[in-house]
Amino acid sequence: MATRTTETIALMASSPGTARQVTVHRYGTRGTGPKAYVQTGLHADELPGLVVVQHLLALLDLAADEAITGEIVVVPHANPIGLSQFLFGKHAGRYEFDSLGNFNRHYPDLAGTVGDAVAERLTDDAAGNVDLIRAECRRQLDTRVPKTEVDHLRLELMKLAADADIALDLHCDEVAVMHLYLGTPLWPGARDLAGDLGARAALLAEVSGGEPFDEAMGGIWWQLARRFPDVPIPPACLSATVELRGDRDVDDILAREDAAGLFRFLQRRGLIAGDPAPLPDEICDGTPLDGVDIIECPHGGVLLFRRDVGDAIISGERIGDILDPVTGMRTPLISRASGILFARAGHPLARPGLPAAKVAGPKSLPHRRGSLLTQ
Repeated sequence: MATRTTETIALMASSPGTARQVTVHRYGTRGTGPKAYVQTGLHADELPGLVVVQHLLALLDLAADEAITGEIVVVPHANPIGLSQFLFGKHAGRYEFDSLGNFNRHYPDLAGTVGDAVAERLTDDAAGNVDLIRAECRRQLDTRVPKTEVDHLRLELMKLAADADIALDLHCDEVAVMHLYLGTPLWPGARDLAGDLGARAALLAEVSGGEPFDEAMGGIWWQLARRFPDVPIPPACLSATVELRGDRDVDDILAREDAAGLFRFLQRRGLIAGDPAPLPDEICDGTPLDGVDIIECPHGGVLLFRRDVGDAIISGERIGDILDPVTGMRTPLISRASGILFARAGHPLARPGLPAAKVAGPKSLPHRRGSLLTQ
């Protein structure tokens, strides 16, 4: 049985008489071998990851101590603030009530200040540069003073992951197939993650907009590599947002499969001893995030889909309609991309501007500029 140590991190209180904490599980020895960080529940109303992580912890518990060849850190619920938020009997865990900010946005971008601090100390030793940058990240995070409870939460999560070789943030969409969000420099190196999880799409961008957690962890490396082209700075953190299908895909069968996929991936990456078995022959291609056509509703009504998630779509194809329940008129929803329909709205009520469906295509779309993620 592997040794699991558990700690809690107390968050600053938002008001007198309240207290929240983040629970952290650790396996292996700090500073020995590669480090993997896995968290879930950052969007607190996205529940599949909570079940997946419990099955992953069970697999890790069953491994022998000597089989844990790296350091593995697991946060089984990364957002106690959002978990407590209910409004009129409905859970609302995506946005913080106090600021209306998205819990997976506005993570500090350390590239500028870290780059300034290490500029004169970088060398031709890639591993040495990685150690130097990680140490400076930790130092700067340790000196930051949060102003609010949610700032404190973001800061503590970044501290846990700042020196990780792998940082996985588990989420889900509404109705969706398994898919990933990754930094462009991480592909095709992350094909093993896509293969072990059975992802149907891997969406790539260096800057997606909004400063999500995965880019705060991974983006610093390609930003510094671009700033200092004369010294070797590798993309030292495989940071990804893993979308575990849809928000109703919460059951033990899927969760066991996903946990087993994560376990195989950690074996493949040298954190757990053992044979992960060959990758599947068919692995999705990486496609640009600005090649995703987010098909929005032009007006209100009832959504009626003609195509389902996982279907291959051709540009110009009608994937559904909006029914006007007053006039009976139907407005077609047309895809501007050819690719896979990987996610769609889960509720049939259409509202103006609501993302009805998302199609991942291989070519950038001219209308996709600015913030590439939905809010």
